[in-house]
Amino acid sequence: MAQVFAQSPPATSRALVLGSTSRYRRELLQRLHIPFEVAAPQVDETPRPGEAPADLACRLALAKAQAIAYQFPGAVVIGSDQVADLAGEPLGKPGTHERATQQLRRMRGQTVIFQTAVAVVCAQTGFAQTELAPVKVKFRDLSNAEIEAYLQAEQPYDCAGSAKSEGLGIALLDAIESDDPTALVGLPLIRTCRMIRAAGVKVL
Repeated sequence: MAQVFAQSPPATSRALVLGSTSRYRRELLQRLHIPFEVAAPQVDETPRPGEAPADLACRLALAKAQAIAYQFPGAVVIGSDQVADLAGEPLGKPGTHERATQQLRRMRGQTVIFQTAVAVVCAQTGFAQTELAPVKVKFRDLSNAEIEAYLQAEQPYDCAGSAKSEGLGIALLDAIESDDPTALVGLPLIRTCRMIRAAGVKVL
């Protein structure tokens, strides 16, 4: 069942739906003070053989938006996905402490590209756009003790790359390079605003 989130919004010409179960994306979208509904897309997120992380993120973002657009044909639907790209290898959500430990040990001292894709679809008008917002992240040369202390403190097992930059995870990093500041958290709001405006949603 869809959930509704509204904060004294301006008038919009089309309803807005976030096709995501991520609380991080929901919280980011709330910053825009536009009413929206949330619906969970049923999409297989398994990478295809040889699929590049950027291609995977774009494909899944569009698939999520399209899946929900069928349920809300007159609405503007947002789908998003993020894949951590370690030298061309996709790293997803760890799910467990053990996998998170392995991911962070592999990423220490490395530069990882967080491939964050957002797609906007309106089935009624045929509108469909996808944009990629890559974020370059340099990890510190972390010790095993630092990795363990971080994971015990924040337990970021639902985050691609096993780190929450908006929390204690920032202490794991040396640098972040991005032209869309919220992309690393999971939804690039600059690109999202541009696309939903084009699709018929009044942002301001």
